[in-house]
Amino acid sequence: MEGYEDAQRSALRQEEAARREFVDDLLQGRVHRLAERAEHFGLRLAETYAVAVARAAADAGGGIAEGTARRIEDALIARFGSQNVLVAVRDGTLVCVAPGGLAAATGEFTHHVRRLFAPGWRVGLGRAHRGPGGVVASYREGANAIELGDRLGLRAPVLKAADLLVFPVLLRDRAAIEDLVTTVLSPLLEARGGPEPLLATLEAVFASQGNQTAAARRLGVSTRAVTYRLERIRRLTGFSPDDPTQRFTLETAVLGARLLDWPAQSLS
Repeated sequence: MEGYEDAQRSALRQEEAARREFVDDLLQGRVHRLAERAEHFGLRLAETYAVAVARAAADAGGGIAEGTARRIEDALIARFGSQNVLVAVRDGTLVCVAPGGLAAATGEFTHHVRRLFAPGWRVGLGRAHRGPGGVVASYREGANAIELGDRLGLRAPVLKAADLLVFPVLLRDRAAIEDLVTTVLSPLLEARGGPEPLLATLEAVFASQGNQTAAARRLGVSTRAVTYRLERIRRLTGFSPDDPTQRFTLETAVLGARLLDWPAQSLS
């Protein structure tokens, strides 16, 4: 009996090692015998897949335990079957690969992350793509969605790459976005108290669809304070969020500032 249990534990360790190696190869695009190995784990790589990436709170310490990953995978397999999902820990994140037509799988994955992770977790959802290269692309989209959420100070714990497509476009021409931020927002450096309160006010106003009372609640200040700050912004920059064209320019510049970590990081 003891020899049988030892053999079982050894087989389990070998399976976990093979899984980790396969996940690393899959998500890094190393294609050696990938389709053949994928079938062993229930994936048909000629089909369309979407990847969800979960990150624990920054103060989680040890990161994500293999036991937590196993519990989540067992729950997903119990509902969707072993041929439909793959869950693994990679680079300190929990990754779920699921068929693109099975949106409920990534939703269920998020549900279990919410239940088992400490507050402060984030999930990034990549778009569905076809083939092994599509899995890599979806994984990168999910991971980048989390990074963008952090850089932009987004509050939502679940971030869809499809909702954030404008930001890679902005970053693609860094010189142009730097020019926009410098041209539109650099006058705010002259404000008493620095530009940060004014940037935060613009973000709150944009998030509240221009409703200054709602923006004031977000900021924890009076509506009069928001009105004063917006007037200060208009006088310093020449741009007003009340004007549709100027609002778009201001909002894009503020997003660019967050992406570039301005003013903490100086721009060329």
